Amino acid sequence: MENIIGITDFSAKELDIYARLTEAQLLNKDCPQDGLFIAESPKVVLRALDAGFEPVSILAEEGHICGESRESTATREVMERCPEIPVYTAPFEVLTQLTGYHLTRGLLCAMRRRPLPQVQDVCKGTRCVAVLENVMNPTNVGAVIRSAAALNMDAVLLTPGCSNPLYRRAIRVSMGTVFQIPWTFMSEEETGGWPKEGMRYLKSLGFSIASMALHDESVDIDDGRLRNEEKLAVILGTEGDGLMDETIMASDYTIKIPMAHGVDSLNVAAASAVAFWELGRTKHID
Repeated sequence: MENIIGITDFSAKELDIYARLTEAQLLNKDCPQDGLFIAESPKVVLRALDAGFEPVSILAEEGHICGESRESTATREVMERCPEIPVYTAPFEVLTQLTGYHLTRGLLCAMRRRPLPQVQDVCKGTRCVAVLENVMNPTNVGAVIRSAAALNMDAVLLTPGCSNPLYRRAIRVSMGTVFQIPWTFMSEEETGGWPKEGMRYLKSLGFSIASMALHDESVDIDDGRLRNEEKLAVILGTEGDGLMDETIMASDYTIKIPMAHGVDSLNVAAASAVAFWELGRTKHID
């Protein structure tokens, strides 16, 4: 194939996007139309392609291009769907110099970012959405989005203080579900700023708001009132400090997960899975 280009030197400029550009450089805030992200592993890349993202280049281990393993078969499927973009190949010894390469299953793909949709568009026709408030760890963002996609959330909204779901680690942890569930940031231009105006904006879209927090007036997550809400936005807070007091005070509900053995809280990703299971399954109960 003419688009396959061999790379033998880790310092080759063709590897810059994979090896030397930071997440901030890939995001390219000053020129967002030129922003990129890196998807890792054939399965994740295929999910991104299914979602309509445009590939720029591929980097794959030589053995996966020519071999007969399951990874090689999936890699070839990716290449068949991207016949006109450069496919860089390199020996395993070169690629192991890439941070985290052993987690990628043999393939990386640089892809173009797209303009983010507006909150009101993401929320059309939804009943239960997750809102992440200042969740800064990309691993947690990816894990929460994976739980949201799997456990019946309709969409995910992020405040501006959150890590970007298209950071490499977030994509990897989400197993590509960032390409399967609608999400967007709650920009100040649209929503008026978080938390006060942003919460008012959610209520203007018809949502009742439930904050997950340890609070004297908390209700258990299986409270029947939550089940009866026509539209519900569930807010989860940042690692350590949790939700802002202002967020909690402006919510319609403060909800908690009952716990045993004196445990007072869960990691935000673990808490999200429990909450989404309980709240998401009510969508199917009339």
